[in-house]
Amino acid sequence: MSTGLPLEPSDDELRRLLDDAVRRVVAHIGSLPSQPADGTAEAHGASALARALIEREAPEKGAEAGPLLDLLFEKAIPASFNNAGPGFMAYIPGGGQPYAAVADLISAGVNRYVGVFAPAPALVQLETNVIRWFVRAVGYPESAGGFLTSGGSLANFSAVVAARHEKLLENFLKGTLYVSDQGHHCIRKAALLAGFPAANVREIPSDPAFRMRLDALQSRVAADRAAGFTPFLVAASAGTTNTGAVDDLDALADFAAREGLWLHTDAAYGGFFALTARGRAALSGLERADSIVLDPHKGLFMPYGSGCLLVKDPAALRRSHSVQAHYMPGMQDDADSVDFCEISPELSRNFRGLAVWLSIKLCGLAAFRASLDEKLDLAMEAVEAVRGIPGMTIVAEPQLSLFAFRLTVPGASRTEMNRLNRDLMDRVNARQRVLLTGTLIGEDFAIRMCILSFRTHADRVRMALEDLREAVREL
Repeated sequence: MSTGLPLEPSDDELRRLLDDAVRRVVAHIGSLPSQPADGTAEAHGASALARALIEREAPEKGAEAGPLLDLLFEKAIPASFNNAGPGFMAYIPGGGQPYAAVADLISAGVNRYVGVFAPAPALVQLETNVIRWFVRAVGYPESAGGFLTSGGSLANFSAVVAARHEKLLENFLKGTLYVSDQGHHCIRKAALLAGFPAANVREIPSDPAFRMRLDALQSRVAADRAAGFTPFLVAASAGTTNTGAVDDLDALADFAAREGLWLHTDAAYGGFFALTARGRAALSGLERADSIVLDPHKGLFMPYGSGCLLVKDPAALRRSHSVQAHYMPGMQDDADSVDFCEISPELSRNFRGLAVWLSIKLCGLAAFRASLDEKLDLAMEAVEAVRGIPGMTIVAEPQLSLFAFRLTVPGASRTEMNRLNRDLMDRVNARQRVLLTGTLIGEDFAIRMCILSFRTHADRVRMALEDLREAVREL
């Protein structure tokens, strides 16, 4: 029976809606392997659909749920990248672990507030446990801490703010920070949002393996000091988006210690490979950073909207983020009782830790470790197969699970080669079994393959290789 109150469905009404939605979600997840890799292709009419869905005014009266769910699952959702599918090897994949979806339903349904410890101590403790698991995963001391964010961009922003507060005076406009030419653009955005002039972000060239050049960094820091600037932060990369490169973290840690700089490591893509033996070796020195960004929606396969900032000295977060107000409840002094609003930018926030907590509790960390090891294996298998294609050059070897390559033709100009490789990528993607993306490395267009989804296994990687070989033959 209806309650007669549109905002308060009856138990039966809510159950019917949930049953209908869950049925469609389960069917959608089950069909991921057979869905086209790119539903935005013009043949699917995605652009026309988007224009047709423009609404200038909100409806005054409610509609039936069935047609709305039909619109979502039959039209709007298919007209997008199948980034949760096994063929998504573009950008940095985010798999969307299904147990996390259940957690998000629970979190939104119970709607408990976890920005402060006092209103929901047990729930805040579950999220604090997740942070402790991450601290241990990267090799930090047990005294380290941090918080979950909506993604790497916000996490990098808070790291820059914390470093600015710890290393610079209140008038910080002469402070300079350093990132390689392969570093993620969100570092530059974080600096702008933190109040620095754009020119204060120094771009350091990379070496042939796309790692930050220590000699160039040393020279630039020395030159900046001589010019009256105050170098304060080096942003290292543990798995770049362009080429998957991992900077020499130990060497950068030594340099930062000598120069009194804050060493920040953007490990949004690569950090969780530290759960594996090969990953720990590739990320040697990660634990020496003052702060580390991780993205559970990458290396832990969570749904989008799950990032993390870890800091070796969590008191630095409190010093840079805490603001008092008379209407707030009392904050905690116990290190085990965290008030997330005291160490992060957010006061109002969702219970994002439940998705990670429930997934790890249900599956066990060993399952995630095994999947990451599988991705390392698949990347090595794929790069050797690509290397064996006549005319193919590996531009960036896989340091983790991402590599870049391009087809070369003797005597062709750079413009012709770039056009050829774009055409090659488009031909592979047109087969709709996998989706690859490209990038510019210097002035050369290269094709990237990033193998990270927990749904991507050997069969799909071999499909990608088949499609690549066939596209090369066509050209």
